[in-house]
Amino acid sequence: MQKPFAFYLLPFALLMALGAACTFNPDKQKPGQNWVQGEWRQDSVPAQKRLVSYSLYDLKFSCDSFFVTIHSFSKVSAGSDTCTRSGRWTEYWKGTYEQRHDTLRMKGEFCKADKSVKDETTCLRFGDYEEYFKITKTTDSLVQFASITNVIPINARLIKRTSCIPKPL
Repeated sequence: MQKPFAFYLLPFALLMALGAACTFNPDKQKPGQNWVQGEWRQDSVPAQKRLVSYSLYDLKFSCDSFFVTIHSFSKVSAGSDTCTRSGRWTEYWKGTYEQRHDTLRMKGEFCKADKSVKDETTCLRFGDYEEYFKITKTTDSLVQFASITNVIPINARLIKRTSCIPKPL
């Protein structure tokens, strides 16, 4: 008995649909946003001396990628915790960002200072991290990154302007 034509057509159609759904990853970085390219620093937070704990941020944007250094300070004793070193510690976060209207989405992972992967055996946070910021540009060199999960905004000043030169991935 001969099989109907549709019997052969269905697997071929499924194979074509799967092939159309796949795309190759880009071989270079995307250009990102021109206004944010460079290095930004947060020097202080409002009422810093009265806060029990706070963090200061250094942000570096290169094309569609970022690298953030988070300097944290706390007046609360963590006991014998060697990770917080008497109320001072530093964390690093890397990944990619995208901007839609006035919102900057930063998605990445916690890492070590050399940008290598940080695992669960290290101090403090590890793994994936995603944050959304409402952007308010005061001037070309002053920007407020207001996190949707933190009440203290990051008021950052531009310390070094760079241009995007896409690197191979």
